[in-house]
Amino acid sequence: MGESGIPSLVSLCIEAVKNELVGGDDLLPIIKELPRNLVDILASRLPPLALEKLQTAVPFDDRDDHDFADEGLRNGRKRGRSWNFSTAWKILVKSRWPNLGNQIEPIDWQQMYWETHLQNCLDEVAEIASLPSFDGRLGEIGISDSILKLIGFEGCMDTSTCDYSKLYHHCQQFGYYARCLRLQNVLCSAEISHLLRKSLLQSLELRWIRSKEHIDGLCKLLNQNSESLTSLEFIHCKLSSDSINAICSSLATKNVQTHGIKNFSINTSNFLETNPVSLPLGLVSFLSSGRSLYSLKLSDNHLGRNFAKLVFGTLLNASSSLSILDLSDNNISGWLSELYWRSPSGPPTPLGIGKSFQSLRVLNLRGNNLNKDDADGLRYALVHIPNLEVLDMSDNPIEDAGIRSLIPYFVEASEKCFPFADLMLENCELSCNEVTYLIDTLSTLQRPLKSLSVADNDLGSQVAAALGKLLSTSIQILNVEGIGLGSSGFQELQDGITKELKLVKVNISKNRGGIETANFLSKLISMAPELVTVDAAYNLMPLKSLTTICSALKAAKGNIERLDLRGNIWDYQPGYASMHADIQCNGRPVLILSSSPTPDAPYDDDP
Repeated sequence: MGESGIPSLVSLCIEAVKNELVGGDDLLPIIKELPRNLVDILASRLPPLALEKLQTAVPFDDRDDHDFADEGLRNGRKRGRSWNFSTAWKILVKSRWPNLGNQIEPIDWQQMYWETHLQNCLDEVAEIASLPSFDGRLGEIGISDSILKLIGFEGCMDTSTCDYSKLYHHCQQFGYYARCLRLQNVLCSAEISHLLRKSLLQSLELRWIRSKEHIDGLCKLLNQNSESLTSLEFIHCKLSSDSINAICSSLATKNVQTHGIKNFSINTSNFLETNPVSLPLGLVSFLSSGRSLYSLKLSDNHLGRNFAKLVFGTLLNASSSLSILDLSDNNISGWLSELYWRSPSGPPTPLGIGKSFQSLRVLNLRGNNLNKDDADGLRYALVHIPNLEVLDMSDNPIEDAGIRSLIPYFVEASEKCFPFADLMLENCELSCNEVTYLIDTLSTLQRPLKSLSVADNDLGSQVAAALGKLLSTSIQILNVEGIGLGSSGFQELQDGITKELKLVKVNISKNRGGIETANFLSKLISMAPELVTVDAAYNLMPLKSLTTICSALKAAKGNIERLDLRGNIWDYQPGYASMHADIQCNGRPVLILSSSPTPDAPYDDDP
């Protein structure tokens, strides 16, 4: 627009070109001959559909001027003037999906745009296909005018090139951009492999897969992408042994009895046989032949202990490069002890020789109803995991006896090439005496932990002295939420800080520390220059705590990005946000305060 508000000649021309590009290809030969600066201006003002046509048509004539993306993305066709087009696509992504654009910096903004657009189309179609009255083909389901308008196409327009009003044409035109997709069960019909025939899928998330029809359609899609798929996740599914066999068989690479899956997850789903005598043969083959398998997650699936034992035993004998094993939120108490034969005169020995998990780094056993005997069995299982770095035993009633049996392992593991680094023991029914002994031991290790959580154990203020010693080591993350430190515990912690700390993240919430919480924070902020995140919510801090904390933040030269102070006992005042708006990091407020009055909100661990 000109200064008088009258459209400039360039603007009028661009508007005309935009409409012509969306409606047809007649202008493309002319546009290809335009000077480069005009093409750049045009690219910056076109809607996605027109920009796509322009980028396809403009020749890649200047390799040295710009970076270029994967030339083989679309049937080997080269990409033109990638730097300017990339900038245009980045603006379009951030305009349509602000959060997505802020979270991810992709290599190819154009690919990101059309992949996410196609996902939006599939989600919209899934809602229609889920209706009981629907009886038709997925590809013929219409795409709403609101989505069509976002790419620069009005549904009422009559074109001779493509009818974008149907899902089929979006899959046909943009399917080759799809790398990571999320599919609901209604989309897993026999038709889906045809709709996505141009895709080279790398990651698939499947939801609500229940019937044989879903499995049959899905397996065709998996087989079609078996050479490109690396990540597969099932959520809210119901799987029989036959279903698992079919899925695993469809993942086998052509003419080779292995697969390329790196991340495999079945989450919040049901296996129809939770306590089988043997695993489905397809799953055994999948686990045994998965030399690329990096992460295996079987979480919240109501697994029985037989299933867990069989999975663990299969992996024990597999030649995989598994790094992460997650069996959390199942009820598998007793499975570890059954892996071992107990000799009256010596330590337990494993049932079968097996191969150790040489590559396993992370083991998540959270929420499995494991008790002290299971912890004792784990002690011997860990012999076969020599390079473990992360262990999560939270939400298991292992009690003092359980943690006592594991302490010798932590000492041994600290002396290895890949030292044990992260330990989570939240809500394990531990006492102050045993946790104090554990922390005292951890504080003297040759290579101290990087991260420890003993949250939600009723420990009391007497554990503070041991925690103070731990803070003086190189520990970076500490979670002591809801352990009952009280004001005396915070005062002792404060007195124990005598040197600069390495702490990066700390959670001291729900400890009823009152004003002593603020005093501890003040000293912590001044003595921990690498501190980034602090959770001090629900600590019964009075209003004057704000002054203490703010003064410490302003005086320190640290890097704190977030300090959560919600749920404390000062009266809500809308002016708080503006009062402390000058305390920022990377343009964002550091202090997180309650945004509305919550007179009935519970404090600390009150029900």
